[in-house]
Amino acid sequence: MKINGQRVTLRKIEERDLPTLWDYLYGDPSPEWKKWDAPYFDHKRLTRDEYYESSIKNKSRSDEFQRIIEVNGKTIGTVGYYWEFEPTRWLEAGIVIYNPSYWNGGYGTEALSKWVDHLFETKEIGRVGITTWSGNERMMKAAEKIGMKLEGRMRKCRYYNGVYYDSIRMGMIREEWEEIRSL
Repeated sequence: MKINGQRVTLRKIEERDLPTLWDYLYGDPSPEWKKWDAPYFDHKRLTRDEYYESSIKNKSRSDEFQRIIEVNGKTIGTVGYYWEFEPTRWLEAGIVIYNPSYWNGGYGTEALSKWVDHLFETKEIGRVGITTWSGNERMMKAAEKIGMKLEGRMRKCRYYNGVYYDSIRMGMIREEWEEIRSL
């Protein structure tokens, strides 16, 4: 199932996407996108074969939890979600725009908005959240633009390149999402 926005399309990952995704994820040992996506965590490199094998073996998991972000047929990133704690329906979403040419153009905001819509439309959940760090201002702005609110700030708990940063939690509850959609 494709999710179409004005400029972005979200779709399931297909086997034909694996070379492009591997290039974005592991082709460069120090990719630019990783400087914004939790850079304080190690980026463990996989070989092409390891990545393909893992992706094919876990295809049903990927089909459920992750989508490609496309612009005019070109893969620029992915969206996904994970259960922080499924028994209480606590779900967190995420997004990465791998291609820096598409940063600061509103593509991530549109993709995040469409993904949050999809999650509220298809899941019995009361909230969708994101977790980021205070060094990733673009992520915080995208979340705010789609209606998420700051819910938590754990101060100085992310240490990166000699600087302490805050961990940021933002979220939107179903009632806020419904109100935004009714406008």
